[in-house]
Amino acid sequence: MRAMGPEVPTPGDRGAASLAALVADLDGGPGSAPTRLWWNCFSVALAALLVGIVAVAYLLRTGVGVWGVNNSVAWGYGITNFVFWIGVGHAGTLISAILLLLRQDWRIGVSRVAETMTVIAILCAVVFPVIHLGRPWLFVWLLPLPNTLGPLWVNFASALTWDVFAILTYFVTSVLFWYLGLQPDLAVLGERDAGLRGRVFGRLALGWTGSQRDWARHQSACRLLAGLATALVISVHSVVSFDFATSVVPGWHTTLFPPYFVVGAIFSGMAMVLVLVIPLQTFTRAGAYMSRDMLEALCKLMLATGSLLGLCYLVEGLMPLYSGFEPERFVMAARATGPMAPLFWTTVACNVLLPQLLWLRAVRRSSGTVFVIALAALAGMWLERFVIVVGAQERAFLPSSWADYLPTGVEVATLVGSLGLFFTGFLLFCRFLPVVPICETAAQRLPLGVGR
Repeated sequence: MRAMGPEVPTPGDRGAASLAALVADLDGGPGSAPTRLWWNCFSVALAALLVGIVAVAYLLRTGVGVWGVNNSVAWGYGITNFVFWIGVGHAGTLISAILLLLRQDWRIGVSRVAETMTVIAILCAVVFPVIHLGRPWLFVWLLPLPNTLGPLWVNFASALTWDVFAILTYFVTSVLFWYLGLQPDLAVLGERDAGLRGRVFGRLALGWTGSQRDWARHQSACRLLAGLATALVISVHSVVSFDFATSVVPGWHTTLFPPYFVVGAIFSGMAMVLVLVIPLQTFTRAGAYMSRDMLEALCKLMLATGSLLGLCYLVEGLMPLYSGFEPERFVMAARATGPMAPLFWTTVACNVLLPQLLWLRAVRRSSGTVFVIALAALAGMWLERFVIVVGAQERAFLPSSWADYLPTGVEVATLVGSLGLFFTGFLLFCRFLPVVPICETAAQRLPLGVGR
């Protein structure tokens, strides 16, 4: 099999030796034993996942009364976590898809990580609407399945139904995009490994030969899916924002939410990519194929989206002043000066002020500093969703209905479990699959053939 097209050199060539060295660097499979650092991180992630599994099992057995929600605050940690993970998942495919369409070569070092992040984050997000139903075993009622009386049509006026269709469409597109990118690498690894792993990868490569015809079709399919994914990123998180904007709750009923949510999603996704890439660049052999220029470009994108998010905060604060709607003005004032004020201003500091340090080239070139800024941005984005979801419900129309929300240990454990699910999945991916595309990297660095 010619893994890189018809121009791949023969095994005796210097190019083949270079390709073999590149494959050895990027293949994190059984041929290279996991390090102690990997085992330590995996143990922590798996422990967090087990905590979440226990919390969800207890929730299913007991009911949603174990949450801190009440008659006034019906949405708490569950919907906050859902919106957060959906936002994280959106930027991954967007980074890879748009940069692929724009033919940016530096995307190769980060594309596989971003695409994998998307798939795992969507799986984390799907958990929360299901357990939030109260009777999660009836989630099939959200699907138009036939029954004995004919089609069981769902309520298409429900925002929950919009979420189901939008997220499923985006998930299928993201998985296909991720899998197509893996296909050439699966063929290479299938040839290299004579064991069970090699046979499985060879099957998953679907007969890939590396011919010019294969590459031409591969490139066309990837660009088609990239175009679809780019549109879906904008539409799906806009649909998620409609869960709030179509209500009449003060603080939610605003036309700003669709672009506001999309910008926030891209910003949080950029932060998560940096949190994942920087340790890989520092502690793994694959880090040699992740350049500082690539990280600097990601920092610039994060700076741009953080600045746009600051503009959204400003517009969100000004809109109630021009609306003439007194409950809206009260909710915004309470957000900045009431019980939610510490969380609100922490959000502004983490999402708007701290990323402004990225204007400095010395900061962008410091991996440790960028890592801290990215972690702060992720914390800020979760707090932003919490302030939006809970803040508007705690202080709604009638003072007699005001009620404070205090999360329980079960809700905190569920959040910890979602983090455990995400990092367990990502660490397993790093263990068994190359975190940097082998064939695309070879095509860029070695005069061997073509890439995606």
